[in-house]
Amino acid sequence: MNNQSISEYLSTHEFFSGFSDDVLKFLCECSSSCELKKGQVLFRPGENADKFYVIRHGGISMQIPAIIGPALEIQALGKNEVLGWSWLISPYKWNFQTKAEEDSELLQFDGAAILARCEQEPKFGYQLLKRFTVLMSVGLNAARQKMMEEWNPAGFA
Repeated sequence: MNNQSISEYLSTHEFFSGFSDDVLKFLCECSSSCELKKGQVLFRPGENADKFYVIRHGGISMQIPAIIGPALEIQALGKNEVLGWSWLISPYKWNFQTKAEEDSELLQFDGAAILARCEQEPKFGYQLLKRFTVLMSVGLNAARQKMMEEWNPAGFA
């Protein structure tokens, strides 16, 4: 995907709406395409988090790895959804695992460069933080709900 089509994509994407043309241009410069094959892991808990992603095509499963047995899927993400917020919060480590449920195309964004601009331009940083806190809330609520469903012992109220 070239910068022109990335620019057009971001300018029509709900998550990026309301940003100035200058910010959208900067975000385009901080982005690149990334492809995952079905079953490929994008990141694991504890690994360094320095990116976030937008799913262009395909599907990504956000999971909590189990000590024994299969990982617990807490959220299924699809086309146009934004993935990853750990790049924004110290200690900049992933908290979940993600795996491609099908061949997927993503835009990956350079979190370190974007975080540096957030520090230089607090207004931009605050706008971006507000958008990511919505994602955090949705993701954490999905994790809580899924764990209650999966790990609720029979007869426990």
